[in-house]
Amino acid sequence: MAPEPSTKRGAATRRRILDAATEEFARHGVAGARVERVIQAAQTNKAQLYGYFGNKDGLFDAVVSDSLDRITTMVPIDAEDLAGWAVRLYDAYLEAPELVRLATWVRLERNPAGYLTAHSAPANDVKTEAIARAQAAGAVREGDPFDLMALVIAMSCAWSPVSGVYAATADEDPAVHRRRRALLRDCVQGAVAP
Repeated sequence: MAPEPSTKRGAATRRRILDAATEEFARHGVAGARVERVIQAAQTNKAQLYGYFGNKDGLFDAVVSDSLDRITTMVPIDAEDLAGWAVRLYDAYLEAPELVRLATWVRLERNPAGYLTAHSAPANDVKTEAIARAQAAGAVREGDPFDLMALVIAMSCAWSPVSGVYAATADEDPAVHRRRRALLRDCVQGAVAP
């Protein structure tokens, strides 16, 4: 992959490509995504796309990395309040469902087992270290910090686009979202309480 653009215009073009590709890959996965639709939506050309990302697979990798960074930035962990973190994740999935759909495509087309991506391991380390500190402070139950993190994230996805039961949307009745948030908060709190 080429280095980051050195100009504001180049950075803006790269960002437009990432945004367009995020929507394209979230909707169609790697196999179904089309570079032509990405360049049309990003108002650019193939030379720029390939110059920044190398190929379609490199573009997908960049989109996934960017999306993991976005969700981590949007919803930083608060290991002293894992129930609140789960609720904020629920809200983030409503706001940006494409992030969850991308993770699903990674599982289906790239990594059916183990870490979601190599990029996710360092981000998980930050989270598990925070959970371990909260455990040492007596705020979180004993257990493997990674497993606790995975459990909380899974619970927060109960109504996300990966749900096998029901995928919520932001335009549903606010009372329904309040009810789900309260249930999620109570269940996570019960699961992680010392």
